[in-house]
Amino acid sequence: MRQERNAVVLQSGGCTAVMNRSLHGVADEALSSRAFARVYGARQGVEGLASGDLVDLGGRSDRMWTRIARSPGAALGSTRRKVTDENLPPIFRTLARHRISHLFLIGGNDSAENASLLAGDHRSRGLELTVMSVPKTIDNDLAGTDHSPGYGSAARFVALATMGAGRDAEAMGTASPMTVIEVMGRDTGWLAASSTLAKREERDAPHLICVPETPVCEETFPERMEEACRRFGFAVAVVAENARGPEGVLGRQDEPRFADDFGHPYHKGAGRYLAELTEGRLGVRVRYEKPGTIQRSMAALVSSTDAAEAERAGRAAVRFALEGHAGEMVSLVREPGAAYGCGFTTVPLSRVAGRVQTMPVRYLDTSLGMATPDFIEYARPLAGRLPTFGRL
Repeated sequence: MRQERNAVVLQSGGCTAVMNRSLHGVADEALSSRAFARVYGARQGVEGLASGDLVDLGGRSDRMWTRIARSPGAALGSTRRKVTDENLPPIFRTLARHRISHLFLIGGNDSAENASLLAGDHRSRGLELTVMSVPKTIDNDLAGTDHSPGYGSAARFVALATMGAGRDAEAMGTASPMTVIEVMGRDTGWLAASSTLAKREERDAPHLICVPETPVCEETFPERMEEACRRFGFAVAVVAENARGPEGVLGRQDEPRFADDFGHPYHKGAGRYLAELTEGRLGVRVRYEKPGTIQRSMAALVSSTDAAEAERAGRAAVRFALEGHAGEMVSLVREPGAAYGCGFTTVPLSRVAGRVQTMPVRYLDTSLGMATPDFIEYARPLAGRLPTFGRL
């Protein structure tokens, strides 16, 4: 008699608008395969594994799964908890107690690090375990993949928010002619650069982007905003939250206000600092906008491409695992040709864990403080079609 084997899926890290699409993809593919007696979900990621807080994902209606798939956030709950020597023993006890042979982890860089630790430690504990990671992040900074599910929808939000903020600043004129929008992006400028996706002429917002890949000159930032305002009657800058100057994160903050389990520091926003600097230098009102988690949870602005690829990535993880792949992350591969298409393969978790994929040099025009046409060609299919606004 064949020994019962079960699977577990967990969600980890910052949520996205399509993270639950991947959850649906993993759960439905695993349940439909009939390769597992039970498919569990771990509540709050590795915290649920450590505490044994699992929920059986079988027996739910298609209608319920459709609602879950269309919901932002993480239906199972997420976490930023790191796998450590302390919580590894209870995690493996949970896996053994529930006869779990396959673990699917939906997450980003730090989650890949957790997955890599679990994949590398199971044999020493007498457990046969297949670990597969499903990519997820709005930052788009995962190594080993063309892009990450979650990015396209967040990029769409940022592009549309910048379009709207630009038209507002243009309309208000001298009353409040400048706006600084601070967007997420702890280490990279992929999301800040997406603000340029709907820029169709020079006067359209944004007029300047600030990304971690390129040091920001504090002295010239107000001058460039003033120059744009002089030319167009308004100015909009989009700033990544951890935009840096030559001496580090803007604002010269020696200590972060918070650091997570993985050692990532969280500072007061660079956008606020630049907005206050510009307002003080120029003596004009500068609006400071920080959408925060709205960037990753706006269900109304989900990219259809992003949603479809997120679910396909979840399904691909199960299929690859059942084919014998293990200790790998699903990778999205852009197909050649003029029309956009995407396929799937896998990469070892060792190529992903703890690594950051910054924007290539060809995607940034440092002299203009703007994204290049190469970036627009790369990112536009991921965010989807954007509207065209008119002017009198």
